Amino acid sequence: MHISAKADYATRALLELAREPARPLTCEAMASSQQVPFRFLKSVVGELRRSGLVRSQRGCEGGYWLGRPADEITLLDVVRAVDGELITLRGEPLSGLDYPGPASGLPGVWRRIEADAAAVLGGTTLATLLPAEVGEPLNRKGAA
Repeated sequence: MHISAKADYATRALLELAREPARPLTCEAMASSQQVPFRFLKSVVGELRRSGLVRSQRGCEGGYWLGRPADEITLLDVVRAVDGELITLRGEPLSGLDYPGPASGLPGVWRRIEADAAAVLGGTTLATLLPAEVGEPLNRKGAA
């Protein structure tokens, strides 16, 4: 399974926002803190904004905030926001995949892998990934 740079950077940016949810952060601050390329992160944050995972405000007091509480944003939400399908085969979704003859069982394996990955990612929220000293006490259930 391939985890894209977009999904990784998006998650890292969201975790920066979740660390101090009351104050906005700029893309520059998030990129610097996470040591990721600013231009790429700016594009990724735009996708997160369009999907509702972050909200933004322009101006001197502007920046980005989480679009929902950290305990309501899962890694599955993030991956789907920036990458679309969780797992594809040659760029196509697995849903309609069908092979003839002795390979007929293989699509079911690929779909089980996708379902298992979705369960892990869907059961892991930003809140479960934050260090314990950040914010309020966290439920560690589902943490990777």
